[in-house]
Formats: sequence, structure tokens, C-alpha cells
Amino acid sequence: MNDQQLLRYARHILLNELGIEGQEKFLAGKVLIIGAGGLGSPAALYLATAGVGDITLADDDTVELSNLQRQILHVNASVGRPKAESGRDTLAAYNPETRVTARVERLDGQRLGDAVAAADLVLDCTDNFTTRHAINRACVQHRKPLVSGAAIRFDGQVSVYDLRRDDSPCYHCLFPEADEVEEANCATMGVFAPLVGIIGATQAAEALKLLAGIGESLAGRLLWLDVRTMQWRSVNVQRDPECQVCGHRAPAAAA
Repeated sequence: MNDQQLLRYARHILLNELGIEGQEKFLAGKVLIIGAGGLGSPAALYLATAGVGDITLADDDTVELSNLQRQILHVNASVGRPKAESGRDTLAAYNPETRVTARVERLDGQRLGDAVAAADLVLDCTDNFTTRHAINRACVQHRKPLVSGAAIRFDGQVSVYDLRRDDSPCYHCLFPEADEVEEANCATMGVFAPLVGIIGATQAAEALKLLAGIGESLAGRLLWLDVRTMQWRSVNVQRDPECQVCGHRAPAAAA
């Protein structure tokens, strides 16, 4: 690290669990964030300001006035712009050293698989089950850690599916894909603005811990938050050996 980086990240370097070695892992990290809305905004901001070296921000949507109540990557002047590009410019203003790639597209199929394969870990900051399951399948295929968050009304949840571990459940283990699922999203049901900040920041914290290899991740646990009472619940989650997505995955290769 150069002198400017030592100064910029001094408060991280002071942490015994991180130090220079941990900060260097952030600088070398490659993170894919899918969704540049309510969850992706705080997650991306904290990852960029923490010094993550490469961030790919993928979103095919454009900024609307109703987004500004909670999607803090975007400002009034962003209305009408692609969210991925608006987010890229905001992150550059916070930390020009972070390399941000804006992908104005809905990642699916081979493009999703290639993007997941190129990343060290993936943040699912989307708002629909179809996309979440597609991201999960790609992470299972490429054995990439997945940090998943969701928020609606006053309720949020966050977990880590560390597909590098043979004992880790995947998203499908908890929320099996069904033919008929009633979609719940902010556009139709509303969401309390600070809730997405709390969940998105928690996703960023889990991502940084995974990159640095510190602490204990949420793998095997699901956190639920009722922001009305500000009470968290933690639920232990087991891998489903009969899971149609991860039940027959090959053991991870020895390091």
C-alpha cells in the first residue's frame, strides 16, 4: 500500500483482526453486486469506501423519483439514468481507487455464470425470487460465497451461503423454488427506508469478513429483523441433502 492508502484505511489497519494484511485482501477483492437499489446502495458504498479493489454493479433498471426515499447511491440528478451507471459515479466520488464496472443489464444464463465465476463473492441485492434462485444456482455451480439480503415493509433478513463449504446450505435449501410464488416487492408493498440501510450494511459487513477471512460468518444462520421492535432473531439452517440445486455438488477441492 502507498502512503495515501495507509492514511485512507488507517482505522481498519488499527484493528488487530484486520491490520495491513486484511486491508490488502480488500484491495485485491473482486465483488459482484447484483442490484443497485435499496440494498445494493449501502452495500456498495461500504464496500467501496472500505477499499474493495474491484466492484461490478449490475442492474438493468433506471432511477425513478420514488427510489430516492431509500436508494442512497442516487440523487435527484440521477433520475432517468441507469442505476448501475449512477451508482458507479457515486462510488467514484467516494473512493476513486475502487474500480467499478457498471453493467446495465439483467444478468442471466451464461452472462450471469461468467460474472459469478469472475468474482470472489456475490451480493444478492435483488427483489424477486426468480433472480435470487438464478444467482444461487450460479454460485453453487462456481462454488462462490453468496451474501443474500431482503427487505419488505418493516421486515428484513440476511444470510450467507458459503458454497465453498461442503456443509453449507444454499438459498434453495431454505426457500425452495416453486411454480407459484406470490412476489412481494417494495413497489407494491412499501418499505421503511432505514431498513434497507441496515440490511445492506449487514451484507457489506459479511462480505468484508469473508474477503479478509475474519470472524464468523452467517453461513448456516438466517437473521430476521423486525425494525418496528428492533428485535433480531437468529435461526440455524441445515443443508438439505436432497436439495435439487446443491444436494449433489461435488466436494470442494483441497486447498
